[in-house]
Amino acid sequence: MFTPYTSRKVLLIVLLLFCSNWNFAGPPFNTDDPQTVDYKHWEFYVASTNTYQSKTWTGTSPHFEVNYGLIPNVQIHLLLPINYNYVRNERPDFGYAYTEFGVKYRFIQETTGMPQIGIFPIIEIPTIKNNQFSNGKAQIFIPLWAQKTWGKLTTYGGGGYWINPGINNKDWIFYGWEIQYDISPVLTLGGELYYHSANTIDSESVIGFNLGGYINFTEKFHLLYSIGHSLKSDSFISSYVGLLWTI
Repeated sequence: MFTPYTSRKVLLIVLLLFCSNWNFAGPPFNTDDPQTVDYKHWEFYVASTNTYQSKTWTGTSPHFEVNYGLIPNVQIHLLLPINYNYVRNERPDFGYAYTEFGVKYRFIQETTGMPQIGIFPIIEIPTIKNNQFSNGKAQIFIPLWAQKTWGKLTTYGGGGYWINPGINNKDWIFYGWEIQYDISPVLTLGGELYYHSANTIDSESVIGFNLGGYINFTEKFHLLYSIGHSLKSDSFISSYVGLLWTI
């Protein structure tokens, strides 16, 4: 028999399956771009993603991301998330389960008439046994991204296919597109619209949006942020806030 407590737990598990894979993309948005870190340069992020739905919070608190320009037009990527979930009036849970690794390869350079285009395969590697935040199965994302810039205006997007093994899980697709404008050397504002198909047998497809941008304190130190909402299926609010250091 389901009690209010067990019902909240079931909702939490569904929400974790529903949101776990698509938080990590092109900070501060879900949509990514093909632009790679410059050769022999680094990006370091400390950030937090958060999703609120029906008295339940899930996300990372925090996660650490590192990108390195291994060779021209090739970037390696590592993300280490400390996950959390919290149901109102219950004890919050924290834990580490997956390590994210990826390689971004830009194979078409941007020109006056051509966008830059690249691929960015990512694997979520089950690292620590943690039934709260992992089903112990590796997950793989295979996307294609494109980007074009006209002066202060930049737009990018694309999509890909998630291989999502596990009981009650389904492989799924993600599509997103973002547009942003450099208000000044200090401030960039942007927004995205995204879609992903259902990733479990009990979930629904999602359409949502995020609005956010970047504050450039210096050439090397930046604040990234976004907040968004669902447009289809169950209502939820999502957010991202992070600090970026480039060298």
